[in-house]
Amino acid sequence: MAVRTVLQLGNPKLREVALPVSDPDSAEIRELIRDLADTLAYWRASTGYGRAIAAPQVGVNARVIFLQLPEAEPWPFINPAITSWSEEKIIVWDACLSFLSIFMQVRRHRQVHIRYQDVQGRFCELSAGDERNLSELLQHEIDHLDGILAVDRITDIRTLCTREEFERRYRAQSPYAVKELSDGK
Repeated sequence: MAVRTVLQLGNPKLREVALPVSDPDSAEIRELIRDLADTLAYWRASTGYGRAIAAPQVGVNARVIFLQLPEAEPWPFINPAITSWSEEKIIVWDACLSFLSIFMQVRRHRQVHIRYQDVQGRFCELSAGDERNLSELLQHEIDHLDGILAVDRITDIRTLCTREEFERRYRAQSPYAVKELSDGK
């Protein structure tokens, strides 16, 4: 398992625009995707947070993101780009593995259309909306590839709160709500 260090807010590498990947099928990109998967799994297991991660967050200047949604197959995106978006916007709670101690509300497009390459280099398209909060998640991760962070999109500074306050007040209504565990009865 190759868990990489996640760069934290203030690191200038998080503000760089990531470079396009010329060979999605290369050994280097496959290794990066494995490392992103391992890093995300580590954070999810240790904090309960983390649905996706972008290569710049581990210091790699490449247009690669990796999603691992609950009860879904791993989903790498290479060279993803938003090709269109809805005029309608939504306000959502946002956080980031690069500053997991703070949460804020941000404005995102309700729906987006994404074009990306898979690990074989094939071009794929996806329309994402509210289902599984996929639209806002992809916008967050693609922002990372452009050096934009959630703190840049805060709707109102008064929504800024600590992780502890978010968990106490808002987590139950978020994509991070914890499922009740059955005791087998």
